[in-house]
Amino acid sequence: MTIGVPTEIKPSESRVGMTPAGVYELTLRGHSVIVQSGAGGGSGFSDADYLKAGAATRMTIEEVYAEADMIVKVKEPIPPEYPMIRKGQVVFTYFHFASSVALTEAMVNSGATCIAYETVETEDGSLPLLTPMSEVAGRMAIQQGAKYLEKPKKGRGVLLGGVPGVPPGRVLVLGAGVAGTQAAKMAAGLGAHVTVMDINMPRLRQVNDIMPHHVVTEYSNAYNIRQAIKTHDLIVGAVLLKGGKAPHLITREMLSDMRPGTVIVDIAVDQGGCIETTHPTTHDDPVYIVDDVVHYCVANMPGAVPCTSTLALTNVTLPYVLQLAEKGSNKACAENPALAEGLNIQDGRIVYDAVEAWFTKA
Repeated sequence: MTIGVPTEIKPSESRVGMTPAGVYELTLRGHSVIVQSGAGGGSGFSDADYLKAGAATRMTIEEVYAEADMIVKVKEPIPPEYPMIRKGQVVFTYFHFASSVALTEAMVNSGATCIAYETVETEDGSLPLLTPMSEVAGRMAIQQGAKYLEKPKKGRGVLLGGVPGVPPGRVLVLGAGVAGTQAAKMAAGLGAHVTVMDINMPRLRQVNDIMPHHVVTEYSNAYNIRQAIKTHDLIVGAVLLKGGKAPHLITREMLSDMRPGTVIVDIAVDQGGCIETTHPTTHDDPVYIVDDVVHYCVANMPGAVPCTSTLALTNVTLPYVLQLAEKGSNKACAENPALAEGLNIQDGRIVYDAVEAWFTKA
């Protein structure tokens, strides 16, 4: 099989779909890999690194799409890429279809096989290809939130860790999954008071057991959220419905309950966001203010740390790429239930229930 690795053209995205180490594993098995010239530069990999690993390079993204049987990338295709994707081609990437009707329609019309990293699911319910980027995003949420709490950034002017004689800042994390747990861990490490909310009581018990005493858990419901947002300085939205649109846990009207300069970081923005006032932003223009509340809603947060993110991503995607390359998408998905869960669109049809349900209502 010929595998294509194009340069990511989404704004401020410096990750790449595969490292030279991943290329080497594929070429060892007799597969051809085509990498667009410069694709790995943002992650610290040169064209020479890929050539040494056995890849061939192409100057344009059009050449990569035209020659590849399977495209391996990081972010969902954007409009300039839509016409390049053809019937029968496999595209393996993060899609987050529930955030874009246009993307979903384009992939249906292409006739391509679309396998989404974010819905590949193992028997224990874990999402192995989403986990590393959720870990990065969760940790970055606190890093960015702490920065935008500074007064020059229009925040409340609160130091999350406090100082002797001054209480620490307060962080509210909505969602106790991978991203939320990592956010809580980072906030706790800075010395902040942290509240983690979720509707999954077994998960809250786990968080309660592993976190230090200044991380508290609380059941998530509308009343408790409304009370908490009045007193917390940084709010992290980390709610995930696999393949579906995130629910709005904080409405526009609820912003009036927050103190001016409160910061929201909505990690769930890829899936539509769990705050009603969320809309995607970029690393070049990451924040906006609604009712004196600072919103940080960058849709590709891990793209800011591509050296770390690319390595972490290839660590988990490569075994699945190898299966797809060696068996083809039909046989690979038939033999691996986890990979089959990643199949979202095939032969012009939406085959993933959560995406179909969302698309029908959209």
